[in-house]
Amino acid sequence: MRILLVEDDPGLRASLAEALHRDAYSVDAVERAESALQALGDATYDALLLDIGLPGMDGLSLLARLRSQAQQMPVMLITARDDWSDKVRGLDLGADDYLAKPFMLPELLARLRALLRRSQASACGDVTLGSLGMVVAQQTATLNGRPLPLTRKEWALLFELALSSPKIVTKRKLINSLSHWEYELSANAIELHISRLRRKLAGSTLELETIRGLGYRLIDTPAAGSSAARCA
Repeated sequence: MRILLVEDDPGLRASLAEALHRDAYSVDAVERAESALQALGDATYDALLLDIGLPGMDGLSLLARLRSQAQQMPVMLITARDDWSDKVRGLDLGADDYLAKPFMLPELLARLRALLRRSQASACGDVTLGSLGMVVAQQTATLNGRPLPLTRKEWALLFELALSSPKIVTKRKLINSLSHWEYELSANAIELHISRLRRKLAGSTLELETIRGLGYRLIDTPAAGSSAARCA
């Protein structure tokens, strides 16, 4: 995975680049929006970590320009401005996540992983697991050929589990995947959504297992044995 980091503080830029390298990312780090535009013209990136308070062209102006050019890579805004107006404007301009300084490196890395998973998932048109079908573009699902009514969070949770099937998905990964912008879901909220999904999947060949101390696993258990999800 190749990441473009745009941060004008040299110390923070160096420490973030080092942390990303340790987490096995390829990183290009620049200090100005103008340098970022040049880098984006020369290479393809999987995500952009973008500080808002840049000299010259600021981060929000760069974001607006990229989205106007139909650049679809996921963007995480990093800023010292813990202001709702910046968050709202960033979201309206097409940012995918927002992290206010000061922050802990493990949080940034976890949010980046979740951001990349969502980006990869959005490129997947349909997911099929046994009798479950999910259409990403419309965020709809069917079970045994019939519409499966789901809330937005239930859909996102089920999609994460189906895409990972038959692997175990940790509770922390689910929290990172469903949490967004200004709040983080609690472990209790995840358990509540899991309970509701389990009821909605009742009567099908799908089993939503709780793996104590690890997380959850969605498996299809037809008579011939379990199967993995297919992404088309």
